[in-house]
Amino acid sequence: GFIQPNVLSSNLLRLVPDATLYHFGVLTSIMHMAWTRAICGRLEMRYRYSKDLVYNNYPWPTPTINQQSQIEQLAQKVLDTRTLYPGATLADLYDPLTMPSELTKAHQRLDKAVDAAYGKTTFKTEADRVAFLFELYQQYVGNGGKGVTTPNGNLRTLRNS
Repeated sequence: GFIQPNVLSSNLLRLVPDATLYHFGVLTSIMHMAWTRAICGRLEMRYRYSKDLVYNNYPWPTPTINQQSQIEQLAQKVLDTRTLYPGATLADLYDPLTMPSELTKAHQRLDKAVDAAYGKTTFKTEADRVAFLFELYQQYVGNGGKGVTTPNGNLRTLRNS
């Protein structure tokens, strides 16, 4: 989600300074979730998201301007759909048994747009997604060890609040 600049956060929250709807869209896509499930550490059964391992090593897509715009619009649609359920927490909204169909559809459209930004349209399994991302990662780090690409062509750093 997005927070306002006047919100104070704890050291348990990860912030992406100057993040846009594009960043939100990619980070909430099935593609990034597959990477997260493969790379994240765990604390009990919960994921422990790491800026160093997960975020900074994530091989971002290189979308066209139109693709980036579409991802931004669809990310906003996800946020707008969440507001249809003002009393629901994220845990309520994303419960696999009770997730609202409008939210499911909004995410499916976003996922297709993010996949297209990677130049892919279908993956048979999550393992296929992860294999694709690892191949892309290998290309990036194999490029003289210069690191992975990011939406702006720079290595963005995620900081603890």
